[in-house]
Amino acid sequence: MRKFFQSGFILFPAPGFRLKARLWREQSGNALVETAMCISFIALPMLLGTVALGSMAYTSIEVSNAAHAGAMYGMMSSTFAASSSGIISAAQNEATDLGTHLAVTPTVYYACSSALGGTQYSSQTAASAGCTGGTNHSLEFIQVVTSATVTSPIRCPGLPATYTLVGTSVMEVEE
Repeated sequence: MRKFFQSGFILFPAPGFRLKARLWREQSGNALVETAMCISFIALPMLLGTVALGSMAYTSIEVSNAAHAGAMYGMMSSTFAASSSGIISAAQNEATDLGTHLAVTPTVYYACSSALGGTQYSSQTAASAGCTGGTNHSLEFIQVVTSATVTSPIRCPGLPATYTLVGTSVMEVEE
């Protein structure tokens, strides 16, 4: 809005108005430049960090699901639990993105029904001898541990370049 002062009957623009108008015209793109700089210094690193975190979370879920798939295969019967190659194949088929970079370690152990979190026995005979009592009996379990070493898609100073992701699944083997 133009400011005018009155000298008699003629209106003249205020003396500093032309200078202010020229300065305003020269600064009209400053907001756009400042916004672009804020986006490049704040929003872009946040976007890249979100992508890296999302990628690592996806891979972590994939490693955990592979352990679960291997345990599901082994829990079907004692025969399947004894088949390490079948368990490894089931786990690797679940994590096709990782391929052979997925390490799978299946373990069969036995525990007493009254103390599942207690002593783990390596054989049915040892478990039967250790599980005494009227209702206490041995149970067979399959434990599958999967791990994969992955490289972060974005390198940040101060953070490791590679991460080892681990998944574990334990299930009782059906008789």
